[in-house]
Amino acid sequence: MPKINGNEIRPGNVLEHNGGLWAAVKVDHVKPGKGGAFAQCELRNLRNGSKLNERFRSADKVEKVRLEQRDMQFLFEADGQLTFMDAETFDQVTVDAELLGERRAFLQDGMTIVVEFYENEALNATLPQKVTCRIAETEPVVKGQTAANSFKPAILDNGIKVQVPPFVGQDEDIIVNTETMEYSERA
Repeated sequence: MPKINGNEIRPGNVLEHNGGLWAAVKVDHVKPGKGGAFAQCELRNLRNGSKLNERFRSADKVEKVRLEQRDMQFLFEADGQLTFMDAETFDQVTVDAELLGERRAFLQDGMTIVVEFYENEALNATLPQKVTCRIAETEPVVKGQTAANSFKPAILDNGIKVQVPPFVGQDEDIIVNTETMEYSERA
């Protein structure tokens, strides 16, 4: 694995540190008036989810880990475990549903997502950036309501609450950004 200097750490990097695999969530580069520069990093453990704040000086060497990314198809959920299948080899992998957190509601049957592996251990899963959802409940469309930035609450078929423009009605399909969990456009 390649070693990088402490000042080369970026958000999203996966590091091997203190015998565990850590993802850099936030990185602040600090140059105090007295002393050497350092990177203040908020790290999240990929195996158990614990967090750690660590300082790395520019002279410190850390091991950067490359995760293998595979496209996998969602099959089903059982007992808090999500089962995915590799489309090429048909191998099935089971991961903890907590891995997706609140974005779990956007997972649909047959959806292809990216699962990241380290030595055949599934560590992370990423949903597509945009997902099509149906509006289950919202206020009726009001004709003539054309205020620029007015939004109304809506509940999607998966139970997530989002703000939608006033022209969007019930039982319409919309596209939702899974990263920000906000309305993107009509489907």
